[in-house]
Formats: sequence, C-alpha cells, structure tokens
Amino acid sequence: MVDVNKSVVARYKKGKDMFEIMVDCDKAVDYRSGKVKDIEDVVAGDIVFSSVQHNKKADSESLLKVFGTEEFAEIADEIIRHGEVQLTAEYKNKLVEEKRKKIISIIHRNAVDPKTGLPHPLQRIEMLMKEAKVKVDEHKTAEAQVKDIVRKMTELVPIKFETRELAVKLPATSAAKAYHVLKEYGKMLKDEWQNDGSLVAVVELPAGMQPEFEDELNKLSQGEAEVKILNKK
Repeated sequence: MVDVNKSVVARYKKGKDMFEIMVDCDKAVDYRSGKVKDIEDVVAGDIVFSSVQHNKKADSESLLKVFGTEEFAEIADEIIRHGEVQLTAEYKNKLVEEKRKKIISIIHRNAVDPKTGLPHPLQRIEMLMKEAKVKVDEHKTAEAQVKDIVRKMTELVPIKFETRELAVKLPATSAAKAYHVLKEYGKMLKDEWQNDGSLVAVVELPAGMQPEFEDELNKLSQGEAEVKILNKK
C-alpha cells in the first residue's frame, strides 16, 4: 500500500451515493492503463468512504446495492477504473507537457507553411503556441485540441494541413533496402518493380513529413532517389 500522506482521493458516484478511497495519483492512472496490475500497489488503506473529508465510511447496504460486494479490492478496482481520480498539480503539469509536445509534433508532421510548402520547425511551432497564448487541456487528447490550437496560431502565421501523393523512383542498387521507408512514412498507393530492378512507387503522406522522408531515402540511395509531388489535398 502507498503512503496515505502522499495519496489523493478517487471517487465514484452512483445516483445519490458517493464512494471514495485514497490512492496514489500516478499509480492509479497507470492501473487504469494496465501498467500497474496489483491494486495493493495503488491504494492507501482498505476503507471505502462516503466522504473522506468528513472521515465517514460507506455503509454495507450502499456498497452491496451499488457494487454487489463488500470486498475492498473489487470495489477499489471499480472506483479507480470508472470513477474520477483527483490529479495532483505535479501530475497535471506532467500531462500538459506531454500533450504540448505531442501537439507540436502533430502540427510539424502534418502541416506546412503554404507560402513555402515546408513544415514549420518544431521550435517555431512552440514559440507560436506561446505567442498565441495557447492553453493545453490535460483532460483532452492532443489530437482533439490540435484544430482549435492551429486556428489561434493562424492568426499569427499561415498554417495549412495537407496530404501529398508523391511519385518515387529508387535505383536497383537501393530499391530493396529502401522499400520499408515507403511503407513506414505513408500509405503505399502503387509499387511497380521494373525489369532493371529499380522501383517506381506512389506514396501518400502528410506534407510535413516529406523533407524527412526524402532525407531518409537519399541516405539509403546515396542521393539517387527521385521524388516528385503528384497531388496535394
């Protein structure tokens, strides 16, 4: 069990009934995701409260009515998995930072400056988020926040989400070893092996990934890869 002095409240509400237990914030979140398996490593004590603040224990009748058991481990599992875990300020900051980095990566890989056709550098995106006074919500996924964040950033600079279809030709000397790059970076729309061993393919990928994609191909082909934009959408 964890130190009660370092624990937070996890609560579960059913109708008018409230049930609370004491848990370690980080371990409770990891328990939900399956990273922590043993409930004993998550909880502080083995008491189910109707109010931790008032040190009031939940009565047997309520526990049986809602959970069908009085077994603490089963009830704790239900509360942690389906209830609300109070997040510490430290954990909230950790979540915000993780999601901020992911949002920056999503924008960098999927969007471009429509004036140049090139992705905005990571540092530039980070600076623009600060200038636009963007607030990252720890409760929402990074993906769910990107649209609104980009809308605020486009008030400062143009940003365009774009997908590209690229025609790629690889020489026979490197086609086989570079083939995996085509599949890793995007969606393969066409691949044709030529009689001389070279490869002609069409790959669809986010526009922001094109420079990195080309660099990787040129490393493997000693600069002999040919890439041409067929379509933008």
